[in-house]
Amino acid sequence: MENIIPKNKKITYEEFEEIDSKTDEMLEFINGEIYLLSAPSVAHQRILTNLSTEFGIYFIDKKCKHFVAPLDVILQNDQEKHKVQPDITVICDEKGLTENNYTGVPELVVEILSPSTASKDYIIKMDLYMRFRIKEYWIVSPKNQEIQIFSLQDGVYGEPINFSKDEVLKSVIFDDLKIDLKNIF
Repeated sequence: MENIIPKNKKITYEEFEEIDSKTDEMLEFINGEIYLLSAPSVAHQRILTNLSTEFGIYFIDKKCKHFVAPLDVILQNDQEKHKVQPDITVICDEKGLTENNYTGVPELVVEILSPSTASKDYIIKMDLYMRFRIKEYWIVSPKNQEIQIFSLQDGVYGEPINFSKDEVLKSVIFDDLKIDLKNIF
């Protein structure tokens, strides 16, 4: 696998698609670079399962739906195209859903940190999600047992709202979405 992923070289989305079609690995493509996704830890999966349960209960009978990774999310405009796999994706406009992926802009994405992805989630993905105007971005820290919510205001993510394991998280864009974090961590 390593042989077909170019190192230190930007590639086009079309070149990425050709590489992606030749592997069973889970890949993301951001800003012309390929990122190989690694297997998540047990703590990561526990948090993901618990959050997904809360989202499932909240979004039942609502227009918006949540999806758990791996779901390829294609972010594109006239100048650029990217493929990411957020841990949780909330989609309110289902027009972009196909059998294999979603092309469009989700309302909310959640990324659960791991030591190997923290800088990518805080820098590269945050910039990407902000550029594509994803309204709410949650970063979950298993180590610190906290969730930071970044919400789009005037086109940028400002300072996060921080919630620790003993608090009740409140979404910015979904007014009545509240999650008791002691049920997550």
